[in-house]
Amino acid sequence: MAANTSETLFPCPFSKGYGIPARQAWTLLKVFLIYRLILASLFIALLYQRSDSSFLNPSANDLYIYSSQCYLILTVISIIGIFWRLTAYTTQAQLLIFTDIILLTLLMHASGGIKSGIGILLAVSIASGGLLIGGLCAMLFAALASLSVLTEQIFTSQTQSVNTVSYTYSGMLGATFFTIALLSYILAKRSEETLQLANQQKQTIVKLEDLNQYIIQHLQSGIIIVDRRQRVQMVNEAALRLANLTAAPHHLGEISVALAQAFQAWLSDSNPDSILLPVPGQSEIYSRFVPLSTSHDFFYMIILEDITLYNQRLQQSKLASLGRLTASIAHEIRNPLGAISHAGQLLSENQDLSNQDHRLTDIIQTHCQRVNRIIEDILQLSKRNDSRREKIHLQLWLDAYLREFTTEHAVTPATFELLQTNEPLYAFIDPNHLKQIMDNLCQNALKYGKPELGRIMLHSFIFQHSPCIEVIDNGSGISAEHLNHLFEPFFTTSPNGTGLGLYISRELAELNQAKLSYHLIGNHRSCFRLCLMDAEKNLIEL
Repeated sequence: MAANTSETLFPCPFSKGYGIPARQAWTLLKVFLIYRLILASLFIALLYQRSDSSFLNPSANDLYIYSSQCYLILTVISIIGIFWRLTAYTTQAQLLIFTDIILLTLLMHASGGIKSGIGILLAVSIASGGLLIGGLCAMLFAALASLSVLTEQIFTSQTQSVNTVSYTYSGMLGATFFTIALLSYILAKRSEETLQLANQQKQTIVKLEDLNQYIIQHLQSGIIIVDRRQRVQMVNEAALRLANLTAAPHHLGEISVALAQAFQAWLSDSNPDSILLPVPGQSEIYSRFVPLSTSHDFFYMIILEDITLYNQRLQQSKLASLGRLTASIAHEIRNPLGAISHAGQLLSENQDLSNQDHRLTDIIQTHCQRVNRIIEDILQLSKRNDSRREKIHLQLWLDAYLREFTTEHAVTPATFELLQTNEPLYAFIDPNHLKQIMDNLCQNALKYGKPELGRIMLHSFIFQHSPCIEVIDNGSGISAEHLNHLFEPFFTTSPNGTGLGLYISRELAELNQAKLSYHLIGNHRSCFRLCLMDAEKNLIEL
């Protein structure tokens, strides 16, 4: 295997270019260096054993002394270079293997030739070279070691410095070197493939972990993971926002004492598994407890949801059933209503009717038209499409909408005044639903807001970290007795209204996770405020 470095003395064709991690490579090199230090120390120790020096070649005593000392000195120098990383990894590894081959061959010759057994130590160097540098480079080291042993035998034969010369043993030793090199190459190749697979799996795990972390942090519902001792293991941004916290707590009691007590009670009997948690300054939070069993430990997940969002989901399921029912009823009413209206028209064409009878037929037609408008509104509510939300630039959208509205309704642009914040606002909402809501609010402002007393104001701004739109008119405001029924279906103070406009507007707002509310501002002026989802938050619904 190759280390994580591109600098080499001899280019080695690594199988696929994958290498062991740099930290692991340097650790292996240090282990081999320690082996060399021990081996060099043993050679020096054998030199100073006065009791028996028969293993030395008498004619090569000086060669053994110089070679063993040089082996120890080079090893010590390599310690400095490797531990301080003065040169590249591959350079130092190759130098160690090459000096091993040369000096061990000289020590073998000085110790009596191939019969001394020192030559087998070259196998360790070849195997180390295959592991430290590269599988194919081990073949080069095996060839150099075989040539060194053969050269030593030829030199010994020519000088007759040793009585025993064995070319057969030399050949067997060379074959051993190549066998070890081949095994080292196979081992290195498999290690590289295993490392490649491990790296791919690691990257996949890291990507999945990042994706999971992103999803958890951007969930609209708050997620808190705790253990049995109520120590918080993880908390997402939504939970911090719902609990009005700026930093992640260490204990569940830091979020809410009531939540901690409810969790402890749930651990005792597992019933009930949910509570409504009061939070000062905002609506209640619906909290639910779920056990999480893992292979190592047991944790618990606490899910936090704004009660308005929780009620909205319940409301949507009820409205879906109610919508189908009202659609059926509306169709059944429309058929006889059409017959009544047609009969009234025919009756009004009778020339023998008195003025009083004509007035009665006019009443029939007027109320038939009103009932028909109510039926159309109900059918529109029942056929409501799902929200197809997208990110819109609120200031640009409002500017274009106001121009289109004044043109469609033939009012002068001076009737409205658009006030916009300088900070860019990005909302996440279905543009068609937003247009329906704004049409209803602006039309009501034209009908009931007394535009003759002053301009109708459209104001965009940030309120409680959400982009908002206000429609402010000059009307006298809504009385306290009517305020609680303002958004109820069929509630109206106008004899010509159906009472479904504001109800449909609020339903469309909730469908887009927005909030439509009514406020009285200075001089009892009416203000309808629509607060939208911030598109910059990228919250994910469960």
